[in-house]
Amino acid sequence: MAAMFKRVLIANRGEIARRVIRTCRRLGIETVAVYSEADRDALFVREADQSFLLGPAPATASYLNVEAVLGAARQSGADAVHPGYGFLSENTAFARRCAEMGLVFIGPEPHAVEAMGEKVPARNLMIAAGVPVAPGTAEPVDDPEVALAEAEKIGYPVLVKPSAGGGGIGMTVVESPEKLKAALKTAQGRAQRAFGSGAVFLEKYLPHSRHIEFQVLFDNYGKGVHLFERECSVQRRYQKVLEETPSPGLGSNESLREQMGRAALEAAAAVNYRNAGTVEFIFGQGGEFYFLEMNTRLQVEHPVTEMTTGRDLVELQLRIAAGEPLDFDQAQVTRQGHAIEFRIYAEDPVTFLPSPGTLAVFRPPALDENVRLDSGFAEGDTVTPYYDPLLAKLIVRGDDRAEAIRRGREALENFQIEGIKHNIPLHLSILSNERFLSGQYDTGLLTR
Repeated sequence: MAAMFKRVLIANRGEIARRVIRTCRRLGIETVAVYSEADRDALFVREADQSFLLGPAPATASYLNVEAVLGAARQSGADAVHPGYGFLSENTAFARRCAEMGLVFIGPEPHAVEAMGEKVPARNLMIAAGVPVAPGTAEPVDDPEVALAEAEKIGYPVLVKPSAGGGGIGMTVVESPEKLKAALKTAQGRAQRAFGSGAVFLEKYLPHSRHIEFQVLFDNYGKGVHLFERECSVQRRYQKVLEETPSPGLGSNESLREQMGRAALEAAAAVNYRNAGTVEFIFGQGGEFYFLEMNTRLQVEHPVTEMTTGRDLVELQLRIAAGEPLDFDQAQVTRQGHAIEFRIYAEDPVTFLPSPGTLAVFRPPALDENVRLDSGFAEGDTVTPYYDPLLAKLIVRGDDRAEAIRRGREALENFQIEGIKHNIPLHLSILSNERFLSGQYDTGLLTR
């Protein structure tokens, strides 16, 4: 058995920092928090064994300041760093600097992050590995005439997608040749501003498609398992709002579920992946599925997997990073019931604009083994405008989907938040939507 870490620095904030602290405490591992001036009084800062100020409120001066984070790691005597998600979690330069300092980066090797970071090379890698990929261009396209010829081959509608970055930023759906040149120019500009690279490519657009992802784990000895799928089709501007497992899109089709799980493992194995990761697929109306991208970190929606499989993903991350082999096989991964995660944001439910301010009232519903809350806030705290406006993640579990929905509705109705605007009304409207209730929905649900 490999030696477990003595002290882990969490290079993140809010609910994910608290989530990592919770597992570390259970395993007897000391934790180190790093924080900005805006987060001085935050719960995660108080809960960690040690805490270090990084700098002013803006993320570039604090949470993204690699040298400040590494300085805190050196001062605290940490032997590993957990990056959470966002911020430095997929920053290969940071992972390499950790290694130079003798710190274990709790995540994949930098080469795997790089291989999956640019979408065009990742697509080509997946094709070589035999993983299904949507028809598209093998190279970035910058010449409008070439784009027109390629789009003709692919068939409209097509997606113009930035090769770098994620989160749907810069993606444009093009229905006809007349609109392609303008869309190409717009997408290139947005990609350049957002990711520092204007490279874009074309891919077949599947109308009425779903977004289904698989949670994978690989140890340092090449053994990999998946912990089933998550349905992430309830989205607003390509940003996930609600996630559930099992996927209603796959339903009881176990052979298709097995096929997708196998493809997810092949995708990760193609880049010699280590630790926890998520392989995302676009799922068409006819049951066809295509590789979309791989997130080389823990996902925001990981709790629905934990609620149904009974496995702590942060603990598994820590054990793999410490050199322990996975002590279970694919056949031993089972799940029970149905889980749904509601992302509760400090935002106007109509305009979707962030709503910073003081939480005059913040009273979650009663929590138990079927109702879980992951949050970085308490009553009286201030939601600042500097970071993602995620207030909390409310996760519910039921013996079946109908019970999970009932439990979700009850928990949302009993969640009291005052002082700021929030999107609980949006979640309640989703739970009364016929398409959602039937399970026959796609990524266009909220738009429609």
